[in-house]
Amino acid sequence: MDYFRSKKQPEILDPTSPDFLKRKATPASQAPQQMPPQGDLAPSSIFDKVEQRKKPDRAKDARSQPPASARDPAVLAAALDPDPGYRRRWQRRQIIRDVHNRGQLTKAQRIARTERESLCKSQFFKTSVKKLMPLARQIAGKPIEDAIIQMRFSKKRVAKDVKKHLEYARDEAVVKRGMGLGLIRSGAGAPKATGESGPPNEQLPGMVVEDKKGKRRYVTDTSSMYVDEAWVGRGTYGMDYDVRAKGRVNRLRPPETSITVRLKEEATRIRLMDEREQKRQRKKVWTALPDRPVTAQRQYCLW
Repeated sequence: MDYFRSKKQPEILDPTSPDFLKRKATPASQAPQQMPPQGDLAPSSIFDKVEQRKKPDRAKDARSQPPASARDPAVLAAALDPDPGYRRRWQRRQIIRDVHNRGQLTKAQRIARTERESLCKSQFFKTSVKKLMPLARQIAGKPIEDAIIQMRFSKKRVAKDVKKHLEYARDEAVVKRGMGLGLIRSGAGAPKATGESGPPNEQLPGMVVEDKKGKRRYVTDTSSMYVDEAWVGRGTYGMDYDVRAKGRVNRLRPPETSITVRLKEEATRIRLMDEREQKRQRKKVWTALPDRPVTAQRQYCLW
């Protein structure tokens, strides 16, 4: 019994007691030793003197290798031209059509070569067609910056998603189609570089443009973008549940809707305005019928 009494019992402290908080930290000499990194040997290992296989230096090998040769067209043709026979037949049909047309382009081809446009469809929003259609009508026909401002201050919940989609469509049109870069290419409207003397570059001369609804706007850059068309598309229906009283559950079908915008440059609107004006000028003046005596009147119908 004396043996068990003389044995020192471990001290147990309550974590909430002041003694536990005043306990000294473990000295650095008694701190646990760090394990060697994985994949390496400790300095006291008996295998330290064994020659280890050197790790390959991939960066050095890459520098020592000769530069890669050009891509093999035969390998790329498998993806770029999987059906050469169909491609040759299609080219033959195009050449025959050009010969029949005597090299003249159609109006649609001429417009596609001289004007730019961008079509961008959004992902599905958790809203209905009835709620998204007013926003599509609101932004149609407006410049892209004005449409973004309209969605920024709109009280509709889905207007935030439409604003993000308009910003994405604008950036995509600039990167992929090169739209909206007229002032940058010409240098007009941009300030002089640092160190150059003289006033900033002057703005391009503006003009009043009338849209198809009769509204007029002052345009200074013919490459600025506007929303030509905006329409919505019905998507799939989700699945949700509405728990009611007495253990009843109603099944809900929340709709999903997408919006698609077509962006064009102001040069297109100017061309359409000129075409409407030319059509107005070609229209003949209406004149009343001359005064002639009415003859061959019968009391009964001839049929």
